[in-house]
Amino acid sequence: MNELKRTHTCGELSGSDSGKTIILNGWVFKNRNHGGIHFINLRDRYGVSQVVIDEDASDKLKELADKVKFEYCIAVKGKVRKRPDEMINPEMTTGEIEIKAEEIKILSECEVLPFMVDEKSNAKEDLRLKYRFLDLRSEKMKQNIKLRHDTALAVRQYLSSRDFYEIETPTFIKSTPEGARDFIVPSRLFPGKAFALPQSPQIYKQLLMVSGMDKYFQIARCYRDEDARGDRQPEFTQIDIEMSFVDREDILSLTEGMMANVFDKTLSVKLPENFRRLSYHEAMESYGSDKPDLRFDIRIEDFSETAETCGFSVFKDTVSNGGTVRYILAKGCAAYYSRKKITELEDSAKVFGAKGLAWMKIGETGLEGGISKFFKDQEKEILEKTGAEKNDLLLFVADTWKTTCNSLGAVRSKLGKDLNLIDESKFEFVWILDFPLFEWNEDENKWDPAHHMFSMPQSQYLETMDKEPGPVKGDLYDLVLNGYEIASGSIRVHDPEIQKRIFSIVGFSEKDAENKFGFMLNAFKYGAPPHGGIAPGLDRLVMLMAGESSIREVIAFPKNTAGVSPLDDSPSEIEQDQLDELGIIFKEEKKEEVSTVNRAENREEEVL
Repeated sequence: MNELKRTHTCGELSGSDSGKTIILNGWVFKNRNHGGIHFINLRDRYGVSQVVIDEDASDKLKELADKVKFEYCIAVKGKVRKRPDEMINPEMTTGEIEIKAEEIKILSECEVLPFMVDEKSNAKEDLRLKYRFLDLRSEKMKQNIKLRHDTALAVRQYLSSRDFYEIETPTFIKSTPEGARDFIVPSRLFPGKAFALPQSPQIYKQLLMVSGMDKYFQIARCYRDEDARGDRQPEFTQIDIEMSFVDREDILSLTEGMMANVFDKTLSVKLPENFRRLSYHEAMESYGSDKPDLRFDIRIEDFSETAETCGFSVFKDTVSNGGTVRYILAKGCAAYYSRKKITELEDSAKVFGAKGLAWMKIGETGLEGGISKFFKDQEKEILEKTGAEKNDLLLFVADTWKTTCNSLGAVRSKLGKDLNLIDESKFEFVWILDFPLFEWNEDENKWDPAHHMFSMPQSQYLETMDKEPGPVKGDLYDLVLNGYEIASGSIRVHDPEIQKRIFSIVGFSEKDAENKFGFMLNAFKYGAPPHGGIAPGLDRLVMLMAGESSIREVIAFPKNTAGVSPLDDSPSEIEQDQLDELGIIFKEEKKEEVSTVNRAENREEEVL
């Protein structure tokens, strides 16, 4: 039993507490012996207080103060006193006071630290994750976890004030195809059968709409068995929202209001009343990404018309064969981009399928370097079309529309970083709308859902979508912040006949659909309301709010980039009797190679 139970936290004392006898419990953050006077900085979740062992302290107290080391957990009893004016520390919330120690008790000792627990640790990430319980004591991690809590609380308060119910959905569910592999939970009671962990609460939140729970939300845990890549975790958290009797505008408006409330309450940042909007096609054409970073103003422009009549056969042939030529104008940086640096830009483009990155600079006498020799007769036309001036750099890609856009999007992102064009203090939101509902899978020669199979086609495509799936746009929307998709949603299909048609287009037979989704299709027969929703990712949102570059910095106990937990060494081997009980036999297989698409997405995460 702790006889010196704390009366105050280490972050709450001020000058008004002068003269009080108090007890603090916490960890030794700093320990300095200045001869006759000894200073200990004591830290807990709430802040830091300075404890002083004066010259007139007993020998026993001085010996005890010498004994305590970094991160010892101790209790201190003492009297609060004001510091002299010249000793006040404005950097500390408790900087105007100190505690004259009368008694110290060591509650527990600490072994030699694997790294110093400071404001921000410089230790390697795997070491920090192995000793996450120490890392979480650092000021940066404490603030990140607090911000996560404050964000979740602001979401709950905002949605609850608008008549939403917070409802939990199951975490042991039927395995259904939702775009990634399921994590499987074998059943001991039903040999040969298994539950799956939810990739999202998608089906259950739609069932809640059928049940009449017209405003639902959940801070939901989700699980996806994906290859380790970029800024992903096998388990993650999303703010799951679903509403009945609404259209797209209702959901966009609600989300804008929620984000404004979150940023105001947690960061005291005022967001615009309405966010900018771009169609998927506009975003791809102008920024080369469906999650553009709008904190800097570099745009991709079309060059195809000029390319048709130029003397450069690569451009001319590309356009003749139905492709496109697009370019970026990099203002004032021709001198900065040496041939070596242009090669680095080209490498970024090649990750997304570009065969190369053509370029020209505008020098003293006009176009020079790169492919300029092919355009001497069109120099005036090119300068007028592009607006290029002396010391500018023009960068081109010629390929299919999607490859050209994606490749120049990667180049654009690298330019933003290379040239320090990104204002890290800004929060630039943008809605991306009018996504294709289906995308062609060349490997399997079939149509796939671009997002998921429960998104409603826009009404003008309902009659033609079975024969012409390609042009169909869905009632889909993504919210993007600073180059990251932080929320995705759609108006859902509530008509079982439309749902069956979508299943058919993506290659689901009636039998397959009934087997995988029969319980949902059955529910739709009983008066399903029109409904829609959205699911902001809590991890990514808090990451961006905290100014971090990895979601691992805002998750208490994350996995590393390989999907492994250094803290508890999971995943780990399972005892044979447990496997026997479940009827499981492990078979060693070669690790599946990361696909070209995944490699591209990895690269994109790095670029962004």
